[in-house]
Amino acid sequence: MEFGVTFFPTVGPKDKDAQTYYDEALGLIERADELGYRHVKTVEHYFFSYGGYSPDPVTFLAAAAARTRNVRIITGAVIPAFTHPVKLAGKLAMLDNLSHGRLDVGFGRAFLPDEFAAFGISIDDSRAIFAEGVEACRRLWSEEDVVWEGRFHQFGPVTLQPRTVQQPHPPIYIATAMSQESCEEAGRNGYHLLLVPATSNRERTQELIAAYRTARAEAGHEGEGNVQLSYPCYLAEDGAEARRIARYDEERYNERLGEAVRAWGEVSSSAYPGYEKILDATRNYDFDKKLGDNKLLAGTPGEVLTQLKEIESWYGADITVSLTIHSGLLPVEQSRRSLELFAEHVAPHFAAQGR
Repeated sequence: MEFGVTFFPTVGPKDKDAQTYYDEALGLIERADELGYRHVKTVEHYFFSYGGYSPDPVTFLAAAAARTRNVRIITGAVIPAFTHPVKLAGKLAMLDNLSHGRLDVGFGRAFLPDEFAAFGISIDDSRAIFAEGVEACRRLWSEEDVVWEGRFHQFGPVTLQPRTVQQPHPPIYIATAMSQESCEEAGRNGYHLLLVPATSNRERTQELIAAYRTARAEAGHEGEGNVQLSYPCYLAEDGAEARRIARYDEERYNERLGEAVRAWGEVSSSAYPGYEKILDATRNYDFDKKLGDNKLLAGTPGEVLTQLKEIESWYGADITVSLTIHSGLLPVEQSRRSLELFAEHVAPHFAAQGR
């Protein structure tokens, strides 16, 4: 099991100015690199306190790359629907060069109706435009004189510059919340997988991972692929204190998610079955149940280690765990302490097993 760090801001101008959040997050990234974490990752969202301080992961990760030497840089995820593929592929190729080949590219479909509306894109087309964008980027990285005649974009012949450092292209990850179809498609294409266990129960997450690995094997790809699971993480020497700050941060996260998904109360789409229930889920949020179900990590290092051992027994030792440690709502000193306690007292138990 390997570990990295995710940055998912849930602050807005009324909470903290963006400059301060970026400075805090980049300082934590430098520390994560020093401590031996495997990756740093950030999201793409707009308008809301739910992720809105991260409208362009590439810009943020370019700054992260300049401050680090070893940690891998992951888009978790960029949204092909919102950027022309020639532009997106070019930005990411540039980031691969700036990071000296440390880039992993995670692609996502997006799921907030307000974001699709702002870009003038039908949410019903999200799966098709996503698939087209990912494949166009892959070809632009790995081929020359690319001619593209798609439903949403037409271009070519184009030979992208700069070429990516990693050949034929950086590792590709597909982000999905609940879609088995997306997991199977990622497996068939030989890509890797980004999952958020908090959106499903344990059994469903196991089904998604199994579907991905089965599709990957049936398509003839070597290895099981990298499955990365994201978890909020809060550590302190005192377990009760860790759970207190976790409850505060998680309840604020849920409030901001509720604001961002409010449009699902009036929107439905066959491309997102069941998403009309997401607003009800935010209204019925239960921190204690989420903690008890190991959908977040909170406590002393020993308590979090126990949680991770159980998670390992569910999903296997070959997963990567990405720790969400700094929403911006908690003092940065608390996030740094969680980062350090985990690296010093939790991660070594897995490294000692050769994982």
